[in-house]
Amino acid sequence: MNKQHEFTVEQETQLLPFLLEKYAGTGRNKVKALLTRGQVMVGTRVVTRHDHGLSAGDRVKILSTGSVQQRELMAGVKIMYEDDAILVIDKPPGLLSIATDEEKERTAYHIMVDHVRTRDPKSRVFIVHRLDKETSGLMMFAKTEAIKRQLQDNWKDTVIERSYVALVEGAVEQDQATIKTWLKESVTKTMYVSRPGDGMIAITHYQVIERTPEFSLLAVQLETGRKNQIRVHMQSIGHSVVGDKRYGSKHNPIGRLGLHAQILSFKHPVTEETLRFETAIPDKFRAALSGNKPTRKNKTASN
Repeated sequence: MNKQHEFTVEQETQLLPFLLEKYAGTGRNKVKALLTRGQVMVGTRVVTRHDHGLSAGDRVKILSTGSVQQRELMAGVKIMYEDDAILVIDKPPGLLSIATDEEKERTAYHIMVDHVRTRDPKSRVFIVHRLDKETSGLMMFAKTEAIKRQLQDNWKDTVIERSYVALVEGAVEQDQATIKTWLKESVTKTMYVSRPGDGMIAITHYQVIERTPEFSLLAVQLETGRKNQIRVHMQSIGHSVVGDKRYGSKHNPIGRLGLHAQILSFKHPVTEETLRFETAIPDKFRAALSGNKPTRKNKTASN
């Protein structure tokens, strides 16, 4: 079943029975694999749930494995770890963590719900923490509401390391430093540095990995987890994150926000085992630096 097929639904039914009928004579597991691999589109979206309801007139398209369309619709979300309690993914840039008024279906949350329901239609996932839409990297979900509450209520004690890499504008002078300010949200939902004691305390540690006259690549560790914290703090020291117009960026050579959640280490909420996940620095971040001769390189910074 590597060819692309398209069918029109004639009467109300569910997706798996519909596919089994269309592919009569093909093994049930092979048909289910079409859903698991993200090869089934209903209308304009990929559907992985076996019990997805179909109405008369719906168009069901089977995407060939590795087709451009399939890659465009499903590319980027990589499951790093999964057990009965949690899920850890590597989220691509441009994907919302959870639905907004404008985008309700193509979100990391929705994709993970579809994923777990391929095995059990009653399964659920719960977002433990979010990443901004244009930020890529490691993100965790809980499989039950109790696990979600446990993680969130004990976040400071549970998380051992939560590190980002940031591509920022200009040459950051200090090899390493800590930014400590108070942050507040404006009526336009933009975060800003407020006077001491007004808002929420925010602490960010950074270390220079590499710098050129135009850009600096930083390893950033959060001590607190405020909304847009890294973005606001980088703007506050005069080095906005690349591609971040909202917080003062004037350049975007990488076509995305220069922020990636690279490392996540925590105690498992059930087993208490220490888990650590690390992803590579995005190629585009390195490419932005490669065309310019570095003025200095910090060899002690972690990659």
